[in-house]
Amino acid sequence: MVALARSRRSLPKRDDLSPFAADVLEGLGETPKHIPAKYFYDERGSELFERITEQPEYYPTRCEMQVLRDKATDIAALIPQDAAVVEFGSGSNKKARLLLAAAPHLAAYVPVDISGEMLEREAAELRADFPKLDVLPVVADFCYPFDLPQAARAAPVRVGFFPGSTIGNFEPHEAAAFLRNAAKILGANGKIIIGADLVKPVEVLNAAYNDAAGVTADFNLNLLVRMNRELGGNFRLDCFEHHAFFNRERSRIEMHLASLKRQKVKVAGETFDFRAGETIHTENSYKYSLDSLRALARGVGWLPAGAWTDGQDYFSIQAFTYVEEPGRLRPAE
Repeated sequence: MVALARSRRSLPKRDDLSPFAADVLEGLGETPKHIPAKYFYDERGSELFERITEQPEYYPTRCEMQVLRDKATDIAALIPQDAAVVEFGSGSNKKARLLLAAAPHLAAYVPVDISGEMLEREAAELRADFPKLDVLPVVADFCYPFDLPQAARAAPVRVGFFPGSTIGNFEPHEAAAFLRNAAKILGANGKIIIGADLVKPVEVLNAAYNDAAGVTADFNLNLLVRMNRELGGNFRLDCFEHHAFFNRERSRIEMHLASLKRQKVKVAGETFDFRAGETIHTENSYKYSLDSLRALARGVGWLPAGAWTDGQDYFSIQAFTYVEEPGRLRPAE
């Protein structure tokens, strides 16, 4: 897919910025404006996302949980004896629990998340419920290289777990980069289990991101609340509106915050102009077919090892094995 051309506003370079502030200033200084979706997840944002998953229109979590419940034994059968499972962006442990319960032969579980407080809380609960399993949390941004605990490095095989269709939040080249990084972390003969949302009727997709209760809108607008609180912003929530729609050409849901009028907004010490109708692009959620995800994975060295879907073919869980460099991949069986 062709990336959108961006123009960049020149801002003075500052060394005192947090990563959040730096990304906000960079994103708002470009045209079109954008902010990375990872900044949705402050404490309030995480709470709102959990509420999103409970909305009747939002099918992904229900469908993925159905697949995990129905196919956990088949999925766990791909995990070798004494393997270590590494969950990228663990958050809530409710999905991992289904996999761990079906795989008592695991030696270690390594939840990786940027939120240390939630990570420790979830890890403590898992240790209580799985006393024979080494639960070894790692505080890290899983998009970048990080070190595994010794017990995981010593395991004969490491298996990545990446549920929630988070891979759909990456641009395709970013998804490929994530899979390359995962291969380096998991090592030779590593495996990865990925949850991926599937292409489906547009009305189903649009409804899922525009729930009648307005929870997704609150989740999107909470990004402005966070910028006001942490970066000294003066965004007025009543001057922005949640927009979400399916972009058929790019096979993705887009979420935006649209300015309802011409206005100036100050954040992190800089002032930005907004035209009426101009948006901040806050998230993409790519929708895959089974074949398109396989093609993406194969291009960076991962061969398909299994695939499962819910009864409506709304959501998939797919497994891959890392073999070798993509230029030397053997033909698919």
